[in-house]
Amino acid sequence: MKIITWNVNGIRAVERKEELQTLLQQYQPDFLMLQEIKGSVEQFSSFLKQHPDYQQYYSSAEKKGYAGTGIWISNKRSQQVQKLSFNTDVPRVPNADEGRISHLSFQWKNADWDLLSIYFPNGGKSEQAWEEKLVFYDRIHDYMNTLRDQKRIVVVGGDMNVAHTEIDLARPKANDGKIGFHPSERAWMDRLVADDWSDVWRQRNPGVTDVYSWWHMISKGRERNVGWRIDYFLMEKKHLDRVKQVDYLQDQMGSDHCPMVIEVN
Repeated sequence: MKIITWNVNGIRAVERKEELQTLLQQYQPDFLMLQEIKGSVEQFSSFLKQHPDYQQYYSSAEKKGYAGTGIWISNKRSQQVQKLSFNTDVPRVPNADEGRISHLSFQWKNADWDLLSIYFPNGGKSEQAWEEKLVFYDRIHDYMNTLRDQKRIVVVGGDMNVAHTEIDLARPKANDGKIGFHPSERAWMDRLVADDWSDVWRQRNPGVTDVYSWWHMISKGRERNVGWRIDYFLMEKKHLDRVKQVDYLQDQMGSDHCPMVIEVN
């Protein structure tokens, strides 16, 4: 299975730029996990809601032009899986009306799979937003464990809005303690690792520096590669031998984030 995750920072804009079309043509993913779609189905073109090659599922925010997630599954792959279902509900997650979770479940080759496309909160708007971000982290961790306890294979992809270690952002000293690189957020990543979850790319690339997934566009951070690695694939450690490939697609334009691709046996 080839899975791509991408914070598109507005799916309609990425479509207008034809960058989404470029991604699909070049990589032909079985599953496309989207974050920050910033729209709802009634606003979308037929390409975004009736694509001839994909089934498309969305979880939109009630607030127009804000947040939202989605998952596409290729028709070819959907014909090979069983018990396919889509869900947007995670118990006790703050701001459930923001469409931050898209969850696709299915059975494939006698195994139960769960794909979670998640747009984690930034947490910078207010003290309440910050506290809700920390709660969101813990609730997602609990949900991942719940699925794992059911002997399911869980793949989490998305914009997690945290750089885990100093080598995951270009300027760690200048950002130490700030939102996105705060000890409380980084401690959540530590807890995941201690709980046998793995940042798949980092596990494959220990010590590698200068690889980022988000750049500040106004300051031309992408051109200078002054960025943050805040987009991830997470899997349970015991399933890492299934991973054939995991990469950041840094040449793909259209958003302030670049996509990630993972191939899983």
